[in-house]
Amino acid sequence: MNFCWCTVNVKDMDESIRFYTDIVGLPVEKRYSAAEGVELAFLGDSQTKVELICNKHVKEVGAKEGISLGFEVVSVEEMMADVKRKGMEIDSGPFRPNPHIRFFFIKDPDGLKIQFVENM
Repeated sequence: MNFCWCTVNVKDMDESIRFYTDIVGLPVEKRYSAAEGVELAFLGDSQTKVELICNKHVKEVGAKEGISLGFEVVSVEEMMADVKRKGMEIDSGPFRPNPHIRFFFIKDPDGLKIQFVENM
């Protein structure tokens, strides 16, 4: 069995696509209208994707506490500098719970925690 995607409900599809492409670095694989007022986009270049759903009929969209999406980076320091250069704030970190891993968090446009992790 393979993990296919993680679904993220968003308020503004264009803003969320900009975040996930410009900040996280995921390419848009496909984007389409699923129904009246409902748009979907799949992002990523690996087997596992991020699915964005923008449903104009849903008024409240928000992140759940305790849920985050993690993305591996070559260097936490370089990624932190890139995030700041692009006008994003660091939500928390960097953390180094053991000698083999470092990570920090930012939030996507809808408040979902995004973790960037460096495996050492």
